[in-house]
Amino acid sequence: MDITRRNFAMLVAGAVAVPLTGFEKAKAADPVIRIGYQKYGTLVLLKGKGTLEKKFEEIGYTVEWTEFPGGPQLLEALNAGSVDFGSTGETPPIFAQAANAPLVYIAHEPPAPRGEAILVPKDSPIKSVKDLKGKKVAFNKGSNVHYLLVKALEEAGLTYADVEPSFLAPADGRAAFERGAVDAWVIWDPFQAAAEVAIEARELRNGEGIVPNHQFYLGTNSLADTHGQAVEVLIQAIAEIDEWAKSDTAAAAAELSPSVGIPEPVLIKALERQSYGIKSLDDAVVAQQQAIADTFFELKLIPKPVRIADVVRKVKA
Repeated sequence: MDITRRNFAMLVAGAVAVPLTGFEKAKAADPVIRIGYQKYGTLVLLKGKGTLEKKFEEIGYTVEWTEFPGGPQLLEALNAGSVDFGSTGETPPIFAQAANAPLVYIAHEPPAPRGEAILVPKDSPIKSVKDLKGKKVAFNKGSNVHYLLVKALEEAGLTYADVEPSFLAPADGRAAFERGAVDAWVIWDPFQAAAEVAIEARELRNGEGIVPNHQFYLGTNSLADTHGQAVEVLIQAIAEIDEWAKSDTAAAAAELSPSVGIPEPVLIKALERQSYGIKSLDDAVVAQQQAIADTFFELKLIPKPVRIADVVRKVKA
């Protein structure tokens, strides 16, 4: 879920060759809203249901869907003008804003702090976060779980310098964890649930009480400024999918399983830790996101401080 300044710099440098919006794709046709989605989450469920297409047709819009492997790649595409809307965790938009991407926060899901955790092997002698001192810990650099690790260490009276970071993407992190190349792994669902079920990984500390773990819905400035009705319809459609997934976790797991390649029982475990109820960002959420941004600036993971409140829009949600 991390993103590099170099990637963004390359995109920004090449932006003159890329159209900034997709709303003029066919002037005689309905305007198109291009949505980026990932293999796991509410938007892939919305795409599968097909309900947004019907709602958009009623107001004269169409939709195009593009799949991305993660939030950073999705926001790179938004920065380049290839998509208009998408969802990510807390960290990718901070890196995108620091790289001057034209994004705005449109809405969020309530906190899901149990949906990320520090894991250790089932027979590990490590019993508490304090025991991580001097240990090798795998996680995705600049991701939500990077912030979880920092806050968990702080809670235990340690600092980030007290552990040896091993920056690994989820698949590589799981492999290193299984072969004992690292002492702990900080990861999010559904990878977290998969490790807990398949190899009986033990949870050392989840995010409860120390980090929120929000999911954010983000759009371009152009989308928010000139297509307000379409944004409201989109948020309403997401809210309906939220309600369905919350009320029928088994059905949502069955819908997701083929796309993510994870068994339904594992997805049920992950979905039960997910939060539901899309809404606009309030002052408390903005402050929580600002705290993450400030932490990443202090750790020199972003090149400059950012002000989250500058890129938040209020919508009906």
